[in-house]
Amino acid sequence: MAKTKTVFYCTECGNETPKWQGRCPACGAWNTLEEHIQKPVAAGQVKVGTVSSGRVPKQISQVDSGDEIRFCTGIGELDRVLGGGAVEGSLVLVGGAPGIGKSTLLLQICNQLCKERKVLYISGEESERQLKLRAQRLGVSPDNLYILSETRLSEILEAVDRTKPDILIADSIQTMYNETSESSPGSISQVKDCTMALMQLSKTQGITVFVVGHINKDGNIAGPKVLEHMVDCVLYFEGDPNSSYRLLRGAKNRFGSTNEIGVFEMLDTGLVEVPNPSQMLLEGRPEGASGTCIACVMEGTRPVLAEVQGLVTKTSFNVPRRACDGFDFNRAVLLMAVAEKSAGMKLNLFDAYLNVIGGLRLDEPGADLPVVLAIASSYRDSPIADDLVAIGEVGLTGEIRSVSHMSQRLQEVARLGFKKCIIPKNHSEKFDIPDGLTVYRVKNLREAIAVAM
Repeated sequence: MAKTKTVFYCTECGNETPKWQGRCPACGAWNTLEEHIQKPVAAGQVKVGTVSSGRVPKQISQVDSGDEIRFCTGIGELDRVLGGGAVEGSLVLVGGAPGIGKSTLLLQICNQLCKERKVLYISGEESERQLKLRAQRLGVSPDNLYILSETRLSEILEAVDRTKPDILIADSIQTMYNETSESSPGSISQVKDCTMALMQLSKTQGITVFVVGHINKDGNIAGPKVLEHMVDCVLYFEGDPNSSYRLLRGAKNRFGSTNEIGVFEMLDTGLVEVPNPSQMLLEGRPEGASGTCIACVMEGTRPVLAEVQGLVTKTSFNVPRRACDGFDFNRAVLLMAVAEKSAGMKLNLFDAYLNVIGGLRLDEPGADLPVVLAIASSYRDSPIADDLVAIGEVGLTGEIRSVSHMSQRLQEVARLGFKKCIIPKNHSEKFDIPDGLTVYRVKNLREAIAVAM
């Protein structure tokens, strides 16, 4: 009799190892390996979902290279993140913390999808009555929407075969289980088996499948991180529980860019699109206060303005404290060292804190200059003009380097009513300056601080 095989999966990156270790050898995460028992396949036995379809390999020259068929979901922010709409026959994973709004988003898109397509909504967490009540609250009542409360994989596949939907929504993948496996629902083996079955369903029958996966704050509960390599598109729903705003970010997309973000606001009637996130991020900005500067960063093809705040206070410790929220900590420490060397600020005697308002995370080099200016403004207790925006990357010698998409950034700055903008002096890109906007070109940090204050 063949023996069972025990392997360990990393819930952070999906790496497989033959024995347990305290630290994952692939991604370096601690205490993320979980046990999974694999049963061997007996001779002559075929695993579920692996029956031969009679398909034969083709020469690549014989394969149809037509464009993928996209369709609108009815929510512009979701279409933007997907790369222009959902693709027929694709498998999309929507991940996020429980209660963030994943189910609400997918139920809302059914209104538009059901106009021309049949949608089957499988819920393993809510009863059919609960789904009906939530759909009424959201104003969703199309005729082509079919709902089913089920967790068994075999029953789900039979329902798909009977209904023959164009779009399948599985909410959530952690609640579904394959009866042929002895592991409990939500385990790595069950999640992977169910997702593999849905993937074969999507690719063989051309059904567009949306899969919901819950994650905790560390992102390592048996779900999205393990499944990222199996799906075509990975979307993460992010947001502060104390805020009504939500960010939809693409982590993987085989049919488009992964740099786009979608912004939503959670209201009593569901999720509402925020077409102008810059205005939302700048709400409540203090006037005439030191330690604040406006940055213009690119989120995919969209320029977004965000407020960067810095606070510099005298330290009472031998080693000054540094803290960041919404900006890379190591990058912030590096920029403070450059400011101390190139701009003459004695930051080694002060604690420094950095914050990006609105829950946005700035990962782009163009946010370097606003960060340094916010720190310098708080250090000197000198406010920066309320109508000024700073754009530029800061080098280790204190020089201000150019960034991409300058024309789009300046258009967004002028559209929101700002009158002044600091940009790098040496910029190879040709662009037109919008009417009413004064542009200051600077070479280094000292020039930028002199213009700003």
